[in-house]
Amino acid sequence: MSDIMRANGWKSKVVKKYKATTNSNHKLPVAENLLNRQFTATRPNEKWVSDITYVPTDEGWLYVAGILDLYGREVIGWAMGERMTKRLVIDCLKQANTRRSNPRSVLLHSDRGSQYCSNDYQKLLKKSDFICSMSRKGNCWDNAPMESFWGKLKQEWLNDKRFRTREDAKRAVFWYIEVYYKRYRLHEANGYKTPFDYQSVA
Repeated sequence: MSDIMRANGWKSKVVKKYKATTNSNHKLPVAENLLNRQFTATRPNEKWVSDITYVPTDEGWLYVAGILDLYGREVIGWAMGERMTKRLVIDCLKQANTRRSNPRSVLLHSDRGSQYCSNDYQKLLKKSDFICSMSRKGNCWDNAPMESFWGKLKQEWLNDKRFRTREDAKRAVFWYIEVYYKRYRLHEANGYKTPFDYQSVA
């Protein structure tokens, strides 16, 4: 196999260093798993999923929070920063709310990390009349669509790049989310339409 790879100029994908983004060792209240792996939606703003990931740079980690609408698989909110704090997920939720004109009664799913369980984040959910759902402890499959999106972001765009600064990484993440993924990437769950095209006919 190695001879074939050398002859064709192929290189194996290097497994990137893993960094945990979920700290569930806290005493804050957690919500039930109301989503329960029901990953289909019949209308926009019915079910959103959210999570945090990270991108390595020469300056240190860049953390990215995202919210994805299960109807159309569009990333409708995101925020980036050098620290993995409750402010990151709050800013992400505020952006999603603004972009979707402050919808009500959205089922918003996340893991049970301290950022999502924080009092300030939970207050914002209640103010928005959202329904909070959280994954079971240590079970990434309960949030599979969001995990899948992070995998696409890294495998299709970020993993072959080295970022000198966090600002360089931010530009790359922005381009993938707002340009490529939203407007050009076809999605099987959308009947091979882009999130932009799928949402436009909703």
